[in-house]
Amino acid sequence: MPNIFDYIKWRGDLDLKKSEFNNVDNLILSRFAYFPLDTLLKTKSEIITIREAYVRWINSVIEEEKILQKEDKDLFPELANSERFGNLKITGYVNHVNQEEEKQFSAVTILLPDDTMYISYRGTDNTVVGWKEDFNISLDIDIPSQKEAVRYLEEMFAGLNKKMRIGGHSKGGNLAMYAGIFCDEKIKPYIIEIYNNDGPGLSKEITEKEEYKEALNKIISFIPQTSIIGKLMYHEEKYYIIKSTQKGIMQHDLYTWQVEGRDFVHLKEVTNESEFVDAVIKEWTTRFNAKQRSEFINIVYAIIRETNSDTLYEMSKNRFKTVATIIKTYQKTNKKNKQIITQTLSELFEVTKNKVFVDMKNKLNKKEKKV
Repeated sequence: MPNIFDYIKWRGDLDLKKSEFNNVDNLILSRFAYFPLDTLLKTKSEIITIREAYVRWINSVIEEEKILQKEDKDLFPELANSERFGNLKITGYVNHVNQEEEKQFSAVTILLPDDTMYISYRGTDNTVVGWKEDFNISLDIDIPSQKEAVRYLEEMFAGLNKKMRIGGHSKGGNLAMYAGIFCDEKIKPYIIEIYNNDGPGLSKEITEKEEYKEALNKIISFIPQTSIIGKLMYHEEKYYIIKSTQKGIMQHDLYTWQVEGRDFVHLKEVTNESEFVDAVIKEWTTRFNAKQRSEFINIVYAIIRETNSDTLYEMSKNRFKTVATIIKTYQKTNKKNKQIITQTLSELFEVTKNKVFVDMKNKLNKKEKKV
C-alpha cells in the first residue's frame, strides 16, 4: 500500500512552485522534526538546504539512540535527492531536554519557495522525561514545552516575518495547536494552517477559551482509523480519518498512513476499538481529579527514575536490570504510594470491565431487535 515514500517517488520531481503544498507535505515535514539535526546545523540561525544537511549527515557519526525510528534513515536521502524537498531550507533548530522542568522540546523551521515557512514541532522522543511530559498534558496544566512552543513561534516570526504553517506529529501536533492559539495577536493573521497529526487535544478549559474558538477554522487534525493518541483530551476542530496498514496503537506510526495522489486515503469513521479505548480513558480520568492523577504519575515516574536511565533506549538495552530495579523500588515504596498505584490501576480495570459488559449487552440487544 502506498505511503509517504511512494508519494516522494510520484511527486518528488515536482517542486512546490509547480505543485502547491498539500496535506502529505505537511506530514513529511512534521516527521523531519524528529531527525537528529543537533550536529548538522552549526548555529540556530544558520540556514542550509535539506540536501546540505543530508551531506553533513552521511559525513557524521550519529549515535544509534539519536535515530528515533529506522525509517528516518531511509526518508532523509529520499528527501535530499528529490526536487520537491531537497532544496527546501532549514533553520532555527532547537532541542531542549530539561529533567528539572520535565521538558522535552524540539523544533525546526523549513523555508518554502512560496515565501512561507513551516514550523515543525517534534513529538515525544525516546527520553524518559519526554514521556513524563506527555502524561503531564492530562493534568490540565500548561506544560513547559507548550510555553516554549509559543516563544519559538514568536521568535521565528520576528526573525523571518513570513506567513506560516505550523504542524507536528503526536505531542508536536498538540504544541502546534497551543502555539497557534496563544501566540501574539499580531502574528495570528500570518498563520495559514495549523496541522495536528494524531496528536492529543487540549484541556477542556482551553477549548472553552475565545482564543481557541477563533483558531478553530485554521486547525486541521488527521487521525488513523484506530486512533488512540489523537483521541486523547478534548477536540472541537475538524478532523480527517486516515487509513493505516497497522493495527491498534501502532497506527500512530505515520509511516503506515496510506497516500493516494496528493492526499491521504480517507475513511468515514474510526474503528470500534478506537471508540472503546477513548471511552475507557475518558471515564477513567474522570474518576480522579488533577491532584490524584498527578500523584499517580509522579510516583510511577519516581520509580522509573531509579533505573538511572535517561532514555527508553537505555531502559531497553538493559531491560533485565531495568525490570529488576523497578520491582525492587516498588517493593520499597511506602504503603500510601502503593495504595495510590493499586487503586488507580484497579479503577482502570473496573472501567474496562464495565465498558466490555455494556458493549456486549448492546450488541445482544441489537441482534434481538433484528430477529
